[in-house]
Amino acid sequence: MSAGSERRAAAAPRAVPAPRASRVELRLSCRHLLDRDPLTKSDPSVLLLLRSQNQWVQVDRTEVVRSSLHPVFSKVFTLDYYFEEVQKLRFEVYDTRGPSDLGYQDDDFLGGMECTLGQIVAQKKVTRALLLRFGRNAGKSTITVTAEDISGNNGYVELSFRARKLDNKDLFSKSDPFLELYRVNDDGSEQLVYRTEVVKDNLSPVWEPFKVSLNNLCSCEETRPLKCLVWDHDSRGKHDFIGEFSTTFEEMQRAFGEDQAQWDCVNAKYRQKKCTYRNSGVVILADLKVAIDFTASNGDPRNSCSLHYINPFQPNEYLQALVAVGEICQDYDSDKRFSALGFGARIPPKYEVSHDFAINFNPEDDECEGIQGVVEAYRNCLPRVQLYGPTNVAPVISKVARMAAAEESTGEASQYYILLVLTDGVVTDMADAREAIVRASHLPMSIIIVGVGNADFTDMQTLDGDEGILRSPRGEPALRDIVQFVPFRELKSASPAALAKCVLAEVPRQVVEYFSYRELPPRGLGTHTHDAGPERAGQPGVRPVSVSSTLGVP
Repeated sequence: MSAGSERRAAAAPRAVPAPRASRVELRLSCRHLLDRDPLTKSDPSVLLLLRSQNQWVQVDRTEVVRSSLHPVFSKVFTLDYYFEEVQKLRFEVYDTRGPSDLGYQDDDFLGGMECTLGQIVAQKKVTRALLLRFGRNAGKSTITVTAEDISGNNGYVELSFRARKLDNKDLFSKSDPFLELYRVNDDGSEQLVYRTEVVKDNLSPVWEPFKVSLNNLCSCEETRPLKCLVWDHDSRGKHDFIGEFSTTFEEMQRAFGEDQAQWDCVNAKYRQKKCTYRNSGVVILADLKVAIDFTASNGDPRNSCSLHYINPFQPNEYLQALVAVGEICQDYDSDKRFSALGFGARIPPKYEVSHDFAINFNPEDDECEGIQGVVEAYRNCLPRVQLYGPTNVAPVISKVARMAAAEESTGEASQYYILLVLTDGVVTDMADAREAIVRASHLPMSIIIVGVGNADFTDMQTLDGDEGILRSPRGEPALRDIVQFVPFRELKSASPAALAKCVLAEVPRQVVEYFSYRELPPRGLGTHTHDAGPERAGQPGVRPVSVSSTLGVP
């Protein structure tokens, strides 16, 4: 029995849809800031404000970069961007006199800039002059804001570094080291990802753990080059370079898993001058944790508002539909083993998007023992994957079609496949899905789609050929109508038997049509250990296949 699924948040019919937000990260840097300190340079930080109800509201603030007129801030602002709204932002730069979390009333104002979030997103990178009070230019001061869309990229990584035997750069004390982590962009430029705190007077520092998004770290590309630089902090801003090393997130994960996550911290100038030079210390990755946010259109499965919410007292709609239909279908499968597939999710270990993965995480044997086995695989799978998207159903239809084609090639086609797709929204690969269904109409298989939630299921009804022959994008008609669509909301209060009867109403006719088309007479079947048909004379075996709608998320 297959449970296939997809996720897509949508408003109920005839309701006004809620605005769809994109998640964006903003990175800041400044140039040629005014120097307000008589003995050293300014200690700048940037305050972000949002215009709301005719007043400016403080949103967040960067860290303080000590003694710098050209600061690059490691703090990233994460905002919800609404295309249809004008979101006014104001960036104010201050020479910070105390800790950044104590407010800015006593800080010296170095200039501000106003723009909309839409302008930053559209241009991706905005550089503006900083203005003082009453619109006066703050000298040659500028601020640059860079935007990056992270919608759907919900992975985060927590890193913790320490070092051992760093070079001593101070004459009367020890170095005050800090570490900077950069990602290398496609154009070769380097983007600051994170800057650690300074550890005073210590050649073997342990820096505090920090958390960054995978998008910020490596643009969700695990092989993207990363650079780590270690410095000895100088209060005047003239930091002494200790050394650096290069790596990738992929290498970090592999090395950490093998307890070999350490790199030589190398100063290239010393290496050129000294034949015996080995390193300027060693940097060690003390901890690495990948955290996955369950934020997709279906909502966090841990939230009671989510369609995937696992209620200890009552099954969610996906489980209700799966159990009701599955228990009927399993009567026609003598070994009671069901393939259970997922699509539209990022899966471990690399968290790459897959549209046809085994929800038991065993690609060699994707079958589960009975419907209860599918339910348990579903429950166990949810915490391990990142709900993502898009809602591409063609890959899983094609995968089941290959199984059906292999059965047909035997010349007997004693097995008939049923693909159950549980979905909460609209298919995003409609053209490919139509093509896959038309090809599958020649094979021993049927597709049942159960719509969960209150989405607009117009496209699903199109795939169901009740209102006319389904055609591929090339105009080829389906040989048979093999798709049945049922909105679960219309049968939510019905008994499981009534639901199953409605969902499976067209399957007997579809089975008969296929065997008539193939001119295969009914025959009695024995029981196989794997692809088994029922021990009922005159009926082909029904081989249910599950595609987990729980995991397909656009």
